[in-house]
Amino acid sequence: MIFITGDCHCDFTRFNTENFPEQKEMTKEDYMIVCGDFGGVWDKNNSGREEKWWLDWLENKPFTTLFVDGNHENFDRLYDFPVEKWNGGNVHKVRSSVIHLMRGQVFNIEGLKFFTFGGARSHDISAGILEPDDPEYRAKKKQLDKRWEPYRINHISWWTEEMPSTIEMEEGRKNLEMQGNEVDFVVTHCCSSSTQACLRTGKFVPDELTDYLQEIRDRIKFKKWFFGHYHDNRNMNEKEILLYEQIIQIA
Repeated sequence: MIFITGDCHCDFTRFNTENFPEQKEMTKEDYMIVCGDFGGVWDKNNSGREEKWWLDWLENKPFTTLFVDGNHENFDRLYDFPVEKWNGGNVHKVRSSVIHLMRGQVFNIEGLKFFTFGGARSHDISAGILEPDDPEYRAKKKQLDKRWEPYRINHISWWTEEMPSTIEMEEGRKNLEMQGNEVDFVVTHCCSSSTQACLRTGKFVPDELTDYLQEIRDRIKFKKWFFGHYHDNRNMNEKEILLYEQIIQIA
C-alpha cells in the first residue's frame, strides 16, 4: 500500500491510529509519502528532545515514511546525512524507515515509477533575510519584531537550498530521459507555473523552480502529480492534486 499527504511542519499527529487507522494493516513494505515541509529534521544541534521523540515515533510506526523536502527544512542538517541508494534513486536516511527522497530522482516503489523534486521559494519573507553575524542584527530583528514584519534568519529559519541548483535540475532531466520521459507519479512540493496560476492568488508568482516543473510537465507522460506547499486540498485537474492535511491511497 502507498499513501500520500501534504505538509506536516513536524506535526505528525495525522499519523496516529485514530486519524489513520489503515496503518493497522500495514508493514514496513508499505509507504506514507509527504509532499514537502516534512519538518522532522529541524533542530540545529541535533539534540532536540521533541525532534528525536517524533522521529523515533515515526520509526516505530508499522509503515515506512518517505518525504520530499519543502522550503521549511533545515538543509544544513538534512544534507549532512550520507547519500545512499534506495529503490533506484538517491536518498538521505534520517531513520532506517524515515527516508528523504532527493531531488531529480526516479524511484521504483511497488513496481511504480515515482519522479521526485522537492523545494520551493518562501513567499512569507517580505522583510527579507537577516544574517546572524551582521553587526546590526539585533537592532534589525528588534525593529522587525516590533512591526510584526515577516522575516527569516539565515541558517536558523531559512536556507538558500530551498531552491534547486542547476545540477539538481539537470539530474532530473537526465533521469527522466533514462525512463523514456514517462513515470507513473510525480511528487513535488510546489508545482508548475501554469498549475500555480490556477490558484488565482497574487501571493505566488512564477520562478525558476515552477518554470522548471512546467518544462517537466510539458515534456513527460505521467498518471498523477501530487504536490503540497499551498496549504489546501484540491484536485487542480484530472491529473494534478494539491494536498495538505488530507491522506489518500494511491496504490
